[in-house]
Amino acid sequence: MEKNLLKRFVSYYRPHRKMLALDLGASFLISATGMVYPIITNRMLNDYIPNREYRTIVTAGIIVLILYVIRFFLRYFVQFYGHMIGVRMQSRMRTDLFAHLEKLPFHFYDDHETGRIMTRITSDLFEVCELAHHGPENLLISSVMILLSFIYLMTIDPVLTLIIFACVPLLVWVSLHFRKDMRSAFDDRRKSNARINAAVESSVTGIRVTKAYTNAEKEIEKFAVGDGEFVDASRRAYRAMARFFSSTAFITDIFNVIILIAGGLFLYDGRISFGDYSTFIVSVNLFLNPVNTLINFMEQFQNGVSGFKRFTEIMDEEPEKDAEDAEEMKEVRGEIEFKNVSYAYPSSGEVLHHVDLKIRKGEKLALVGPSGGGKTTLCHLLPNFYELEEGNGAILIDGKDIRHLTLDSVRRNIGIVQQDVFLFAGTIRDNILYGRLDATEEEVISAAKRAHIHDYIMTLKNGYDTEIGERGVKLSGGQKQRLSIARVFLKDPAILILDEATSALDNTTEVLIQQALDELCEGRTTLVVAHRLSTIRNADEIAVVIGGEVKERGTHDELMRAGGLYKTLYSLQFRENDLTA
Repeated sequence: MEKNLLKRFVSYYRPHRKMLALDLGASFLISATGMVYPIITNRMLNDYIPNREYRTIVTAGIIVLILYVIRFFLRYFVQFYGHMIGVRMQSRMRTDLFAHLEKLPFHFYDDHETGRIMTRITSDLFEVCELAHHGPENLLISSVMILLSFIYLMTIDPVLTLIIFACVPLLVWVSLHFRKDMRSAFDDRRKSNARINAAVESSVTGIRVTKAYTNAEKEIEKFAVGDGEFVDASRRAYRAMARFFSSTAFITDIFNVIILIAGGLFLYDGRISFGDYSTFIVSVNLFLNPVNTLINFMEQFQNGVSGFKRFTEIMDEEPEKDAEDAEEMKEVRGEIEFKNVSYAYPSSGEVLHHVDLKIRKGEKLALVGPSGGGKTTLCHLLPNFYELEEGNGAILIDGKDIRHLTLDSVRRNIGIVQQDVFLFAGTIRDNILYGRLDATEEEVISAAKRAHIHDYIMTLKNGYDTEIGERGVKLSGGQKQRLSIARVFLKDPAILILDEATSALDNTTEVLIQQALDELCEGRTTLVVAHRLSTIRNADEIAVVIGGEVKERGTHDELMRAGGLYKTLYSLQFRENDLTA
């Protein structure tokens, strides 16, 4: 683990350092008491049994039993509390990651699929949790056991001990040699697993579309591609792991061969006694077990490091933050001005070119034009969802550049109603309250009434406590839209953005929702993106946006008299309506 990465990982131990110290202390005692058995075995074979000291034999056996009872409780402590340290560290990391995700800008989510983000929060952090628990314990127990066994065997016969331990450098070299391949392979495997999760999330979310178009086979094919990549990555990972484990296991087997031959020759030559020879066999096995533990730990280490790296990748993403001189926006009047605004998304060319627009307090400005012209981008820039760089113009609210206002205060004073309404799983009340979490029940009901959704809610068995399902799946499009409008009524912002809020609704529902929107717009500065031009005839000003530029501006009547682009769009739309009729 890199130095900086290790430092960040260790920082998550700090709140649990007392429990970690107890855990490591218990691990040390487990290792120390493990050495009692070969010591007593040696004394038994060399002293107690030949001298027929039966009482001592029984006493020694009882001492070993008592120590094993103590080891039972120590192991219970290590297993339970050690895992709880890992779980609490995982919980802290997950909380930090989720909180950081909430602060990341829109462009991060433009480039990262939900399923992949989910993988980092769940399975990646589980691997980190396992490393956090087993890492210190395995390293301590194994290191102490290896060291104590080496010291004890040196007291019996240094030459034979050094012969046996001569294989250790080879074992270390093999471990380091294959470790790099394992790390790379398991990183690829984890990435392919994230792709599978992303494919599943996408398919499950769009299951209704899949069924409507009877494209289940296509989704299975897409999943099979990701699954195939996972199988290939797993093959590479497990091939590297197989090379690692088979090589290290072969070297540990060599230890047994050496002790068998060398120990036998030393016994034959009279350098050691039969009791010493038996002690070597027992003690070398005590040495090999922690060695194998360390070898097996390498897989867990690779998984944990890979998971923590992917965790830090997101944590290192630059979050949204206020400018150093940012101030709170208070007593908002609602005057808006776009001054020479140009903008380009990171992955595409320039979308807006030197846009100048001004909306006075309480006025409604409608943006019309073909798709892709930049209308929605203007709506995203106003709440600072995408940051406008210096030199690309400015967006002012009440004469103040939004880059020098706090993000929260800007967004708190802007309400948004979109075509694609997002509702959270939960009750109707929960979703309306999302507009202002501290609102009273009376305020929730008042907002629902103003959005013309209260009467429908009261027909439901559980009323405002009705569960609406994931993304409001149990509601119709119009009901979801009215619920989102009620949410904005409750928020009561000074500025309103309507992004094609009625374009996906039938005519009857549109009339009902348009009434709610008209009421919502009263007294608020409103920016409207309109698909149906009939809905914005009464706007104070209409701007025709094409190719990222404002081509025409004026009232409906003025633009119709001018006979330019707006009149062409308007005429085409009503001709289409006539043909449809």
